[in-house]
Amino acid sequence: MTTNAPGTLAVSGVLNFDTAASALLAIQSELASGSVAQLDLAGLSRSDSAGLACVLAVVAAADRHGRPLQVRHMPAGMQALATVCEVDQLIR
Repeated sequence: MTTNAPGTLAVSGVLNFDTAASALLAIQSELASGSVAQLDLAGLSRSDSAGLACVLAVVAAADRHGRPLQVRHMPAGMQALATVCEVDQLIR
């Protein structure tokens, strides 16, 4: 994860069953600072349903704290999975 642009947290690599739990903790830690408004997924090389669940959990947590989080550059595969699972409306 990097914060190469102000207010943006970029996630890269693999976001799957093996990495989602630790990624969730790391992303939530970054969001706790209150300075992150966008989650950039352009750097993801691979993801699965656990990766999607991680993104959903992060978005939900941000909403609960009154800090809406915009998800940018969601990979096509993750977007397709979100659509099939009917959770795409939950991700901005």
